[in-house]
Amino acid sequence: MSIAEVRKTADQKMQKSIESLKTSLARIRTGRAHAGILDHVQVDYYGSAVPIGQVANVTLVDARTLGVAPWEKKMAPVIEKAIRDSGLGLNPMSMGELIRIPMPPLSEERRRELAKVVKSEGEHARVSVRNLRREANEQLKKLLKDKAISEDEERRAQDDVQKLTDRFVVEVDKLVAAKEQEIMTV
Repeated sequence: MSIAEVRKTADQKMQKSIESLKTSLARIRTGRAHAGILDHVQVDYYGSAVPIGQVANVTLVDARTLGVAPWEKKMAPVIEKAIRDSGLGLNPMSMGELIRIPMPPLSEERRRELAKVVKSEGEHARVSVRNLRREANEQLKKLLKDKAISEDEERRAQDDVQKLTDRFVVEVDKLVAAKEQEIMTV
């Protein structure tokens, strides 16, 4: 393994941490409706749990309402139950073939709780990025120990890894700040 490979691996893994953070933040409900909020809801479909997107079409009816159109009529009550039991605090209403899901407005207390959850997710992402920095530095020390690189090369590579880490931590902070702003906006 070379210095370039260590740096490239660290960069790719840190990028995956950012993508994971984005996914986690997308699940956190704001006051507005977006189709991604139901992505992790599992529906019982003939004995197996599948994501809601595989048994129904999820659309935006308006800014505060989601519409779920099941592909099979008999799946409507099952989908309704899955949404109710998902822990998202949503109350679906069946209207013929369409299930409407109004997004309840968030109270100030709930907004603060969600902001804490966002900060926690951000901290998990920062810790993940720092752990990846530590792994990269350990690989560089192993290369030095194996005499594959010089001490100067190791020092420069560690500086590069630190710059990479700093860049990703700043990106995490930006994502967290944007999500907090979105939550706290009434």
